[in-house]
Amino acid sequence: MNDVSQEDIDRVYNRLTNYAESKGYHLNPDIAFTKQIIRGLLVNQKRYGYWACPCRIADGKRDKDKDIICPCDYRDSDLKEFGTCYCALYVSQEIFDGKRKPEPIPERRPPK
Repeated sequence: MNDVSQEDIDRVYNRLTNYAESKGYHLNPDIAFTKQIIRGLLVNQKRYGYWACPCRIADGKRDKDKDIICPCDYRDSDLKEFGTCYCALYVSQEIFDGKRKPEPIPERRPPK
């Protein structure tokens, strides 16, 4: 069930890179880290049928998890304030260029 091929990860990485850049975002420049996050998204796709953020605990019910389906509802505010989204898949231009270091991000998701 949790088996995800490297080919799948690479395909999604390329697709997300193109998508992110077309929308004015960047994926984390640490490719190994980024591919681990993508692996988690693909595992959650197999588990739940959607890309629940791998850095949060999903309920497993789409209607309860809709705010954490990647890209999550909190991405833009996290990027604006902290330079990365919660799981650091997406990063700001400053972080991408190495002009700013990532910092811890508080959880914005309200308790369920």
